This record gives sequence, structure tokens and C-alpha cells, in this order.
Amino acid sequence: MSILASSLPLPNGSALPNRLAKAAMSECLADPDTGAPTAELVRVYDRWGQSGAGLLITGHVIVSEDGRAEPGNVVITDERHLPALRAWAQAAQRGGAKLWMQINHAGRQSPRRMTKQPVAPSAVPMKGFAGAFATPRALSEDEILALIAKYATAARVAKDAGFAGVQLHAAHGYLISQFLSGRTNLRDDAWGGDAQRRSRFLLETVKAVRAAVGPGFPIGVKLNSADFQRGGFTVEEAMDVARALEAAGIDLLEVSGGSYESPAMTGGRQSTREREAYFLVYAEQIRTVTSVPILLTGGMRSRAAMESAIRTGAVDVIGLARPMTYAPELPRRLMDGSLDAAPTVMIKSRVKKLDDALQVMWFQAQIHEMGHGRDPDLSLGTWTALWRGLRAMLWPVKPKAVRTEPAVMGAAA
Repeated sequence: MSILASSLPLPNGSALPNRLAKAAMSECLADPDTGAPTAELVRVYDRWGQSGAGLLITGHVIVSEDGRAEPGNVVITDERHLPALRAWAQAAQRGGAKLWMQINHAGRQSPRRMTKQPVAPSAVPMKGFAGAFATPRALSEDEILALIAKYATAARVAKDAGFAGVQLHAAHGYLISQFLSGRTNLRDDAWGGDAQRRSRFLLETVKAVRAAVGPGFPIGVKLNSADFQRGGFTVEEAMDVARALEAAGIDLLEVSGGSYESPAMTGGRQSTREREAYFLVYAEQIRTVTSVPILLTGGMRSRAAMESAIRTGAVDVIGLARPMTYAPELPRRLMDGSLDAAPTVMIKSRVKKLDDALQVMWFQAQIHEMGHGRDPDLSLGTWTALWRGLRAMLWPVKPKAVRTEPAVMGAAA
């Protein structure tokens, strides 16, 4: 049996069925007005729930109306969406997978079309986006405490809805990541001023979430290994945070990196791309300071590379993101030996500056194909995907509401 098929005990006493995870990707399939999960979102996770992956992590679920990253984000501020959330959890888990909700707030990375006045640790504007993001307003201490409570509320609702765990998004330049980075957190109070105080927002959020969900419910954190920007979060700081997170009692640490301004998570670092893992070298460093199970996402394509990374002890779980949009049966086929690697898909245009956005839109279009009950469309043209993505951002179509009668909850049809 492949090591990928072995179960993984977690610190809180629960376990993951195997070592393959569908990592978080923004689905943009919630109701754009209410933030409620939709029938299309349920259908996608019903499909991924049959993939063989032991863990499914949702795209970011936003904890506050002013924290959306794009149209179509699920938003949880209270129990109003509980029936639809239960349908989502049931559909994803009926095949044996564990569904974890990734909870997040975009902070200064909430675009103008979503939030006229974004909030952040400090009033540090985004650079290089032609005015797409407004300069954020620095949060007051009372607002910081209120936001921590909102993360806890979202986690409690996730548990009540039947999700198997939660993951706090502390990477990719979103709000918690902004608090951690000396480039975006210029405060000189209890929430900033040095690395220890910059980590307080994350640690207090973990504490509040743990109080809301209890000791037996898994909590994960997605953490940048580095921001890859001068003056930003460093791997040495990530190691210190990893130590503190273990002491705080988290159950799974996902290692990633980058932000909108420096998108290392897209795989642009050639030297590590050739090793099939963008952040493996950083995971190896973090492993030296923590025994918390580590999830590594980014660049992994072959079964051999995945098995090697686990056997070395550097990581415990392999995250699959973009390949799951066009090869949704990939985890099962890797574990049963019928496939040695994810199929290769090259998404490029003749305009290099458009390629990152184009890739995001092409892969997201495949998610939407599955949301409509169709198979992924590998023949989808790059410019068609770009047009669909732009249309979805500028003129979002209201998806179908989730029907929650017992006979259809979680149905793929």
C-alpha cells in the first residue's frame, strides 16, 4: 500500500483517512448578495468528496461583510446560513472525506468593488494594482477584539453545521498575514512593534476559536513560510510562530508563502518548482521546530515526489489544488497506482503579465463546470476562460439556492 493511503493521527485524537488533501481554492460560487452557499458549491464538493482525498479544505469563508476577497465568497457572521452549510458538509463527507472550513478576512486585499474602506493593522496601501485596492484604515483595538470574536463565531457555526475542522488562513497577505508582517503591520501597541506582538492577533484568534469549538475539534493554520518581500515576514519568524502555534494546541500546519504583491504561491520560484514543491525547503526548516503535522501544497504532481516528501518526515500531508480542478479523481488514482502523476496542463498567453490572472480564471472555470454538473473541460480556451472570469467579477450571476430537503441534501444532480 502506498504511504499516501495511510491514515494520519492528529494531536487532538482525531485522524485523517489518508495523506492527500484537496487544498483551498476560491470557488466564487456563493450567493453574491447574501454570501450563502449555493447548489453549485454543494455539487462541486459532492464531486470532490468522491475523489479519494482524505481531507477537503474549502476556499476561504469570510468572517465579516467588509472582508470579502472577491464576489461569490461564502460569508458567515451568524447562523442564518446553517441549513445550506449543513448540505455542503454532508455532500462533501458522504464518501468518507473530512471537510474543513477555511476561515478568513481579506483585510487590505479586499478590492474596491467589494469594500470601499478596507481595514488592516496599519494604513499601508497595496502597490502595483492600478488603484484596484483602496488604502486601508488602521483597526482600533476594540475592532481587533471584535474581529477575533468573528473568527470564533464562524468556527462555531462550522462545527454546528457538521464540518470536521477549521483552518485559519494566516498566509497570502490576508488579514492575519498582514498582522504578522513587519511590512504591513507598523503598529507600536500590543498588536505590533516586534515579531512577538505581531503574532498576537493570530495566537489570540486560535485561543478564541479553541474556546468556541472545544478540545476535540481540529484547528489548522495556513502560514506563510515567508512573504518574499523586503521587510516582510521571514522564515525565521515563521519558525517562531510555528513553535507558538504548537503550544497553542493546533492540529495541522499548512506551509505556503507569498501575497498578492509577491505571489510566490503561484509557483514562480523556478529553483523550487523543479523540485515539485514550491515551499518544501521551508517546510523542512519549520519541521525542525515543531512536531505538529505539516501539510505542504504547491507544485506536487508525481506520486514519487509526494511519497518521498512524506517518507523524509518533512511533511505529513500533500495538498493538491489546481490539478483537482481538471482531474478530480486524482487522489484515488495516485493511491491505487493507476496514475503516476497529475496530467500536465499549460495555461499561457502571449501576454506574460496576464498569465497569473489567466491561470486563476481557467482553473476556476473548471470548478464552475463541475458546479453545473459537468465534467472539467480541458479544451476550454484561455481567452474564453479570461472572458468568463472577468464577466463573473464584473457582472456576477446569482447562483441557485441550496435545497435542503433530506432527499436532495448533498446530491450531485
